[in-house]
Amino acid sequence: MSGLWTYAQDSGYTSGQSLVGFTVGAADGAIGHVDRQQDTPGMQHLVVDTGVWVFGRSVLIPAGAVTRIDTQAQAVTVSATQEEIKAAPRFTTDSETADHHYLSAVGDYYVSLRRPLAP
Repeated sequence: MSGLWTYAQDSGYTSGQSLVGFTVGAADGAIGHVDRQQDTPGMQHLVVDTGVWVFGRSVLIPAGAVTRIDTQAQAVTVSATQEEIKAAPRFTTDSETADHHYLSAVGDYYVSLRRPLAP
């Protein structure tokens, strides 16, 4: 599961790059903007402010769910759909980013969403 907490090599991520303020799009539409990011190796993730889309709550998205970063457009695309992101374990405070049980639940959830490769 450690690959889930690291940006894919082909995502367009550059080490140390700030994504704060970038818009975030799900596989089927916009979900918000990057409010905070964690860049600790092996625990990289984004905290996305969804605004009114999910009643003003934030969601935590592991770096491995990021499929593309467009620095010119300041946009991040993730593999999950809007409904899948909405159904993810609820993020309420930054203290959860240090809570291994919460991070494990988030990781398990996003791993369960991975689509099998076409034959």
